[in-house]
Amino acid sequence: MENSYISQEPQQDLLTDLTINVEQADVGKRFVNYLVDGLVFLAFVFILFFCLALAGVDISAMDDPIGGRIIGILLYGIFMGSVEAIFKGKTVGKLFTRTRAVNEDGSRISARTAFIRGMSRAVPFNVFSAFNGYPWHDRWSHTYVIDETKSILPK
Repeated sequence: MENSYISQEPQQDLLTDLTINVEQADVGKRFVNYLVDGLVFLAFVFILFFCLALAGVDISAMDDPIGGRIIGILLYGIFMGSVEAIFKGKTVGKLFTRTRAVNEDGSRISARTAFIRGMSRAVPFNVFSAFNGYPWHDRWSHTYVIDETKSILPK
């Protein structure tokens, strides 16, 4: 009589059992993100224009109120998109508040999504869209800003 041993390997894939819980950041954390990121952006602009002036580049277009505002808004969108693309959904404000921009399914955002988010910020009155809890730059890019301390995300 032969002894046969049948191995009972678990049939469950551990990855399919992963629970994903995306908990959106509250308005207070989002506001802190906005303030901190705004200050970081102002420091960036100051350094950028200081370097441009040292290099002898004519920055007189910034003297025009409308032209300066348009350039500022576009620069802000490019800056925010670049930072979120490089740091995979994080900005300095988000590092501070332990929040992150993620896709609606909780996965990390791509560089393309980060730039969509960034350029959506250049739309006039975007900042006021945050009062409804789901700002335009989140809605149009199909993303959320989540609280990392309350969320369970895929690796």
